[in-house]
Amino acid sequence: MSFVVTPPAPTVVPVAGGSSFPVHRIYCVGRNYVEHAVEMGHTGREPPFFFLKPADAALVVPEGETGRMAYPGLTSNLHHEIELVVAIGRGGRDIAAADAGPHVWGYGIGLDMTRRDLQNDMKKQGRPWCIGKAFEQSAPIGPIHPIGRTGRLDKGAITLDVNGQRRQTGDLSQLIWSVNEIIAHLSTAWLLQPGDLIYTGTPAGVAAVKPGDLMEGRIEGLGALRVAVV
Repeated sequence: MSFVVTPPAPTVVPVAGGSSFPVHRIYCVGRNYVEHAVEMGHTGREPPFFFLKPADAALVVPEGETGRMAYPGLTSNLHHEIELVVAIGRGGRDIAAADAGPHVWGYGIGLDMTRRDLQNDMKKQGRPWCIGKAFEQSAPIGPIHPIGRTGRLDKGAITLDVNGQRRQTGDLSQLIWSVNEIIAHLSTAWLLQPGDLIYTGTPAGVAAVKPGDLMEGRIEGLGALRVAVV
């Protein structure tokens, strides 16, 4: 087969212990911790909603390394959001929450980086958030850990430090919508595919970073993700 332009390289995330996980789509869950929903001006257990980032928005950070994220253009208010990432190994549509467990291949640590000023402008105008959420390197991610090694992650500390100072802290047990419920809701709207990643939401404490800052996210059982803003 010939192409009129060179096809882009596929996005792949290293798997802890060896091999690679090919990325199909990146789904993100909005406001999935109560305290974060409150800090964003909302309350209660609202129905889950989703937005997407392109696969090549992933900034892949191998184990033990520090990623380098270029400060993006058009913003003066770049926010960090630490998240548990779920890697889908088995696709499907209209998956029941009770049957969602076998669809999970593994877990990772991710950052949903957000141009908050642009996102807020779009909200005020009733326009899509893409410019605030779906830009290059907006989805840093560390290695995927197979569920066979980690077991099911439905509790455990999730934190983010910037320059050694704690910004975000929470527990996976505080997710408003569990991983199984997220998969169930997502699969009613999209046909989930092997290779999909789901960023499951962030605890309270989101705030701005600037060039020169070092972010370090940790999730119990998954180690650390370090990303420098340059």
